[in-house]
Amino acid sequence: MIRFNQFSLARGTKPLFDNTTFTLNPGEKAGLVGANGAGKSTLFAVLLGELHADGGDFAMPPNWQIAHVAQETPAADKTALAYTLDGDAALRAIEAAIAAASAAHDGAAEGEAHAAFADADGYTAPARAEALLLGLGFTLDQTREPVSSFSGGWRMRLNLAQALMCRSDLLLLDEPTNHLDLDAIVWLEDWLNRYPGTLVVISHDREFLDSVCNVTLHLENQQIKRYGGNYSQFEILRAQQIALQQSAYEKQQRTVEHLQSYINRFKAQATKARQAQSRVKALEKMEMIAPAHATSPFTFEFRTPDSAPNPMMVMEDVRCGYRNEENCAEIPIVQHVMLSIQNGQRIGLLGANGQGKSTLIKTLAGTLGALGGHVREGKGLRIGYFAQHQLETLRADDTPLQHLARLAPDTREQELRDFLGSFNFSGEMATSKIAPFSGGEKARLALALIIWQKPNLLLLDEPTNHLDLETRHALTMALAQFEGTLILVSHDRHLLRATTDQFMLVAKHRLQEFDGDLDDYRDWLLQHAAEQRAALKAGAAASNTDSGADNGVNRKEQRRLEAETRQKLGHLKKPLQNRITKIEKEMDSLNAEKSTLDAFVVDPASYEPEQKSKLTEAIRRQADVNARLETLEAEWLETHEELEQIG
Repeated sequence: MIRFNQFSLARGTKPLFDNTTFTLNPGEKAGLVGANGAGKSTLFAVLLGELHADGGDFAMPPNWQIAHVAQETPAADKTALAYTLDGDAALRAIEAAIAAASAAHDGAAEGEAHAAFADADGYTAPARAEALLLGLGFTLDQTREPVSSFSGGWRMRLNLAQALMCRSDLLLLDEPTNHLDLDAIVWLEDWLNRYPGTLVVISHDREFLDSVCNVTLHLENQQIKRYGGNYSQFEILRAQQIALQQSAYEKQQRTVEHLQSYINRFKAQATKARQAQSRVKALEKMEMIAPAHATSPFTFEFRTPDSAPNPMMVMEDVRCGYRNEENCAEIPIVQHVMLSIQNGQRIGLLGANGQGKSTLIKTLAGTLGALGGHVREGKGLRIGYFAQHQLETLRADDTPLQHLARLAPDTREQELRDFLGSFNFSGEMATSKIAPFSGGEKARLALALIIWQKPNLLLLDEPTNHLDLETRHALTMALAQFEGTLILVSHDRHLLRATTDQFMLVAKHRLQEFDGDLDDYRDWLLQHAAEQRAALKAGAAASNTDSGADNGVNRKEQRRLEAETRQKLGHLKKPLQNRITKIEKEMDSLNAEKSTLDAFVVDPASYEPEQKSKLTEAIRRQADVNARLETLEAEWLETHEELEQIG
């Protein structure tokens, strides 16, 4: 059992938890939810033993094995399969014991180690690790490739596979679906539902939480409150509790007003003084009920677009992809696209990562030119395009008000402020530089700038990345009421269900209609994955037994073609790889500074009066460094995703 009792903890001068108490029983699967900054990651650090209570206590079984997803992946030469097997530390220790006993020619010790290896299911471990990797989207060939050959998003999948390989009692997952496409999310849900240990997961994907969790831990007002049930059930229970608390508060306030009125009227009259005094004592003894506190629900709406053409855009035999600027070599991603976008359509694009959804969206938006074919736009078309890389176009030293004023130089400042206020950029926040803003706040600003321009065609590529659950809900409600045309790429199934009414699939370099809903797509994915794994295994077995000369010639030709392709891709990848190196260099420097600042802030000596100014500056700089690191991480991931699409 995990038990927090009157637990209190502060980070620097900010209290995160204050005398909070809750328990988790073995085998329960808990979703950890709350606003950004409420302390979710801090709670993980406590469970991992990295932070300790300032007050109260925390306890969990000392022999529990904890698994969590590493945030960094070494660029190792070992294969993806070997890296995943490293997650089972106990098995690796037995393998080391076998090797040591064999080297020492200690037959008895080697026999005991082999027995332990069998007891630990060591002989099935490679097959189990392979199943994890296939489920997370790797091909059979990729499981044999070195870790160093994978880009950022795929390395995060490797870290997840390694955590799942660990024979853990407690599994901690922080936003595990962020780097997964829908087929991998479906597989992960199935795996976690069969996981026998205790699970604590942070996620902004409500369908994922609903599928996996049977307990919800809500962080709010420095408290952690436990609710039985998944996220949807938690929302209902919390709403009911808020309503009951507010009703009890209002009833008590009427009683208090009545007693106070009696006291005020009769405390000076001798005949009523005793009764008045008894009411004073009653008031003093009354345990006051606090008013129900619920964060004001954040909502916004799209401005009504001007009249739109019909059709809005037509694509005829279009090739979408990239072109090498040096030698004009083409890298087509999606080919033979035939699409007529009608006014009022609401399309969800489905398909695995790397199949070309983002490439297609960029071509529709006009930020990426078509390699071939014809693209015709209707007269009066106004496109609103949102993708994560657009956050980089925001000016760090400008304020939200300055960003909006550039779009509307002739609009009164108060009108601009009112509009920004509807997106939670009010007061000083509207006139603050956006450099320290979180990824979610920058995404919200980018959406606000798009909405101001009243687009009649919205192209949204993963708009919910970095957004918390409340902001995701607000976006869902706004899109559901949007009067224009929508094309959406998202792995958030709740958003897709609520805002689109037809689906198109990007797969095998083609765009085609998908006849069905998301449940049909889930079934199709599971069936397709099973068939693919069976075909891969059958192909591997056939290649091992076939030694004919013709096959040898074919393999030689295949290797030559692959070498030519790698050379072409290298020209496209080089600028992105240089950019990644630059980002990583800055991140290393900032992480070193962060370690120094963190050590200073947690040092009790830093809170001496003479250190006050240094402490204040350190906390301010700590926030700046954390914000910059978050921005760099988003840029790093975006650049790696571009590399994945090219590759």
